[in-house]
Amino acid sequence: MSSIPPAPLDAAQLALAAAPFGSSRMLPRAAYLSDDVLAWEREHLFSGWMCLGRSAEIKPGGLRAESVGDYGVLLTRDPEGELRAFENACRHRGHELLPCGGSSDAKAIVCPYHAWSYRHDGSLIGAPHFKEVEKFDKSTLGLKSVRVQEWHGWVFVDRTGAAEDFTSYIGELEGIVAPYDAGTLVTAETHTYEVAANWKVIVENYQECYHCSMIHPELCRVSPPTSGENVELPGNWVGGWMDLRQGAETMSLDGRSGGVAMARLDEHELSTVMYVAVLPNLLISLHPDYVMTHQLVPLSPGTTRITCSWAFPADVAAAEGFSPAYAVDFWDLTNRQDWSACESVQRGMAAPHYEAGPLAPDEDGVYHFVSKMARAYQGS
Repeated sequence: MSSIPPAPLDAAQLALAAAPFGSSRMLPRAAYLSDDVLAWEREHLFSGWMCLGRSAEIKPGGLRAESVGDYGVLLTRDPEGELRAFENACRHRGHELLPCGGSSDAKAIVCPYHAWSYRHDGSLIGAPHFKEVEKFDKSTLGLKSVRVQEWHGWVFVDRTGAAEDFTSYIGELEGIVAPYDAGTLVTAETHTYEVAANWKVIVENYQECYHCSMIHPELCRVSPPTSGENVELPGNWVGGWMDLRQGAETMSLDGRSGGVAMARLDEHELSTVMYVAVLPNLLISLHPDYVMTHQLVPLSPGTTRITCSWAFPADVAAAEGFSPAYAVDFWDLTNRQDWSACESVQRGMAAPHYEAGPLAPDEDGVYHFVSKMARAYQGS
């Protein structure tokens, strides 16, 4: 992968963040507050592989548009089920083909401005009043393709087309996620939050339970806050696992499951929860009986939109009387506790004399993320 220019951050402070664990510091204050840093991140971090949500949201014959920073990507799935991605811009005068965040079931993609129409494979069907135009070659005016990949039910795009091979990007996370058969799971509920904190503050919070005994009494009742360990394996992700307390079946307010454990999990996976941050914007929480996803979209240096979804085995979700509330209620409460803490961190870092502090021995997971970010900011 080609080198990238360094971010507009103090080089000495970045060196501290990249120093060995035990002597390192958090990222410099400007990394969380600066418009210029967010612009750099959008150009260099959010330009490679990034998650756009669950692939089941795009049904055969369906369309969905998502923002990827300064412009949108249009996802299509043809009647045969093949997923494609295109720049969300008409080849005529650039009008968006579908508003970002919108979806549609349609036999063709029709621009709402001048009615140019396209097939689900991006080829141009027709353009009003162009039949008599000489040298008008429809074959040269198909939609511009964007690299796309489905992985265990999540959709990733690489809008530059220059990112590393997806297999290398995911690395050894493949073996960790595969037993959960996440691609076959059914999303039962989705919540959207707008959090007044930088996206990295949210990822850092997710990578440690050093804070759990202070703000998560419900979580601590079902999972020891000092349990588990973080792992370092190849791939553009960071993560680790935590134990469930003896007698607890899953993460819920009473530790009981309202569903059924995944069929292919081993003894360790049945007694732990795995937390993974797939960089830059996907958090995956692997429970014995459900998978929770947080998809992050930075709206500004101090605001992040988070889409949280809960997915269950299809037969469980379809069973009469099933309710996802046991998982949703637990995590909605825990999420809101986290968001409150993250927003307080963001306000605190805005103080004029705030300086990045050291990491505690329990924050090795945070270090894995922060040091990755520091190296990326350095252009390495």
